[in-house]
Amino acid sequence: MTLIETEEKITRALLVTVDCGKFDAESSLEELCELVKSAGAEPVMTVLQKLNRPETATFVGTGKLEEITEICSQYEIDLIVCDSELSPTQIKTLEKATDVRTIDRTTLILDIFALRAKSREGKLQVELAQLKYLLPRLTGKGVEMSRLGGGIGTRGPGETKLETDRRHIHRKMETLKEQLADIEKHRKRLRDRREKDGVITVAIVGYTNAGKSTLMNFLTDAGVLAQDKLFATLDPTSRSLKLPSGVTVMLIDTVGLVRRLPHGLVEAFKSTLEEAAYSDIILNVCDASSEEASEHMEVTKNLLAELGCKDTPIINVLNKCDKLPDISYAPNVPNSVFISAKKGTGIHELLQAIDDNLPVRIKKVKLLIPFSQAGLSSEIRTKATLISEEYTEQGILIEATVDELMYKKLEEYLVV
Repeated sequence: MTLIETEEKITRALLVTVDCGKFDAESSLEELCELVKSAGAEPVMTVLQKLNRPETATFVGTGKLEEITEICSQYEIDLIVCDSELSPTQIKTLEKATDVRTIDRTTLILDIFALRAKSREGKLQVELAQLKYLLPRLTGKGVEMSRLGGGIGTRGPGETKLETDRRHIHRKMETLKEQLADIEKHRKRLRDRREKDGVITVAIVGYTNAGKSTLMNFLTDAGVLAQDKLFATLDPTSRSLKLPSGVTVMLIDTVGLVRRLPHGLVEAFKSTLEEAAYSDIILNVCDASSEEASEHMEVTKNLLAELGCKDTPIINVLNKCDKLPDISYAPNVPNSVFISAKKGTGIHELLQAIDDNLPVRIKKVKLLIPFSQAGLSSEIRTKATLISEEYTEQGILIEATVDELMYKKLEEYLVV
């Protein structure tokens, strides 16, 4: 049992986990602590119990439940957060024994998502995920229902009418699905347009709080919220980025990941995460100073594989290297670039790595365009990336990066 000291007193939370040997319970508990802070609560204490499996009715053993009840009374606990998904029976039993509102890991993450979502799509996704999760847990009465409305774990668009009849909730869910389907169609049209225009997309993915938004801001002045909190950014942001080669790419920031991200949330935010699946290059950003950096990268790698990204070039971006005593302390992974997005170190190497992994359809060429075909130089400016242009006696000497279609059109004017 660990006492966590904090200066600010808001909602006082007790964190509880059962270690069944299925995952690193202590590391997961540390992450739960950060999630609780991100939700605006104060983690006061943590309780860990080793069991073969969680108790069906009480989650923890009866003796541990008595201990938790005493802790809640002694330390004036306002909220119990369990680091697993709880059944309605477990929630009811814990609340009855302790007289303290109890939520689980999934409810907590949904709460943070509700707090962070700003776009219409993000809010719709959160509301749908909340309703999907809460529908089978509705009892219509009791502590868990009477206390909905204002605290940690009760925020978001799905919070106010959870006691209405289930048919209404089902209708609401269908409406949300239709609205999200319309947004996804629009997103697909944008992707198709980018592909048609030959726009190269580079997706920033990775564990939450790895510095993705800080990197996005440094590279593009995107103005994305960058805070030392989990899930500081939920809504995807797209900005153009010019590489050293002169090629302009579209940089896309995506939602951060955590270990054991609830399946319902993966489903809810799949359309956002699919920006990575459809991208030409993926930047897997990781906090190199974290003791669990390798595990974090594995979490991201597994999700990318689930999304079908195994053939997409992945550049492992080891961020926050300024916090390491030496670069040798960073994880040893292939195709890596070491950077500090906060200080700007290693950015040139990162941009060069993106250049080196550009899709084969992009070619850098040197051309001599006859004056009689001067219109081609104008076409290169609008449809390709012009690097340099010089008027000579023989014609217009141009260096540019072009796509395959433009390459075939200009092939006869190549300078060897």
